[in-house]
Amino acid sequence: MSFSKIYTRGLLGLHAPLIEVEVHVSQGLPSLTIVGLAEAAVRESKDRVRSAIINSGFQFPTKRLTINLAPADLPKDGSRLDLPIAIGILIASGQLPENCAEDFELIGELALDGHVRPVSGTLTLAMACQQAKHKMLLPLDNSQDISHLPNLECYPVSHLKEVCDHFLGIKSLSSIEPATTSNQMPYKFDLADVKGQLRPRRALEIAAAGGHSLLFKGPPGTGKTLLASRLPSILPPLSNQETLEVASIYSISNTPHTFGQRPFRAPHHTASAIALVGGGCHLQTTMRHSKQLCDLENGSDSILREKQFCTVVLSFPI
Repeated sequence: MSFSKIYTRGLLGLHAPLIEVEVHVSQGLPSLTIVGLAEAAVRESKDRVRSAIINSGFQFPTKRLTINLAPADLPKDGSRLDLPIAIGILIASGQLPENCAEDFELIGELALDGHVRPVSGTLTLAMACQQAKHKMLLPLDNSQDISHLPNLECYPVSHLKEVCDHFLGIKSLSSIEPATTSNQMPYKFDLADVKGQLRPRRALEIAAAGGHSLLFKGPPGTGKTLLASRLPSILPPLSNQETLEVASIYSISNTPHTFGQRPFRAPHHTASAIALVGGGCHLQTTMRHSKQLCDLENGSDSILREKQFCTVVLSFPI
């Protein structure tokens, strides 16, 4: 067979649209062309994929290779397409069975020796894969990110050879076992640590119970930041959907986060409107640098010294 189709996912903010990696092997001078609005990191994958295939014990086709990333009008970035491109080439060149990956979605960056490296945003990708009722292959180092996601058949891999052995029926991969529900980790900043401050503590408790906004006002050193940073510890627990939404945001931005805890953001008073709510042509790039708006959805946000904010920032809609 000289044609193959592999499924994977892209990232546009918190959305993970389906991407079809189409590989065609034809007669002609040896070359590899990637089309379909691929950005620099994707175009560079041709060199990584070539070395990974050879170092995994397979033959890289000495023919004309054309790789199409559909839909063609959707920008594709990141190195997560390395693994599906490599598997597509091996299927199209006849080194793997024709329909071995038709029920799978593959993500992962390839090292030159064939090892599969972790990528960002795996939880968002896995949630979309779960809704599509597909199986998933992802890097082993990302398996912890999706261990709390139920009803998803997912296989962690550490090397391209493991994926090929699974599709060839030589050695089957083991799926990820769902993480058991455990007690929530204590917050780093807890309201129980605050001594005194009876009236402010009471105000925080009322606001947390009723979902009200708070305004902290007072001279420096009176405990405004101290109290604000401890508000998440008394807020109601996140629902399952809210927990996954918060975790997916941190997964995209590659920021460590304790699963199940409400986020707390404290932007500086010199922050601009763009820094607070994000901007740019790609939302994903924006969130890597500013997560203020996203964290505000299911957490708490502290903006102190409101008189020092410019009018445009204070009036910006959230």
